[in-house]
Amino acid sequence: MDSRLPAKSRQSAIVRKTDGNPEGKGNNGFMLDWEQTQPRGVVIKPRRQLLAEFFTSMLILSANFKFRPAIGTPAYLYWINDEWSLSLIGPDQWSEERRASFAGTCVLQRDMTWTIEPSPLLAEDNVVSAAISRFYDAFAEKLDTDLTLEEILPFYVGKMPYYQRLFASALSRSVRAAVILGDQTSTSCRDWRALLPRRSTALLDYAR
Repeated sequence: MDSRLPAKSRQSAIVRKTDGNPEGKGNNGFMLDWEQTQPRGVVIKPRRQLLAEFFTSMLILSANFKFRPAIGTPAYLYWINDEWSLSLIGPDQWSEERRASFAGTCVLQRDMTWTIEPSPLLAEDNVVSAAISRFYDAFAEKLDTDLTLEEILPFYVGKMPYYQRLFASALSRSVRAAVILGDQTSTSCRDWRALLPRRSTALLDYAR
């Protein structure tokens, strides 16, 4: 930097040079977000419940959303334009067409897993229940391996947007802690897969 610049100009140049990253998340902001998404209250869970919460959480985190989820605040999952979308707007506030794409009411828990109150639409044959079934099939295929559950957890998924990456990492930390508490670290994914119910939406019911 040119030392001949006035002190105020040099200070402004330094600020411009170090101003943030493209997503607006500086290192200090990230560390704060990391701490605030630390799983709390993780406990030993029945294996079926742990698997159901993992499935439900991965479904919700596969959705498109641009807001920071808050613990205990309802969010609403939709299947729109062939992709999952998470919104703070409930189905009663949308058009009839949007209500027909409603999958369920989602809530982030203190341990950074998600629960969902499934929409009545999932009990019928429609595009929403079909999308759930496809996600379920992909989830079951992911478990068709001798790796352990911890080895397939989404600690960092580079293609995800910022908040999805942040909460996927938090989910991973939560599930890993629950697996360790339950002395299930050596359980292979195929053993977990054997616990899958035949009906795809049954996991959503179990995770409530």
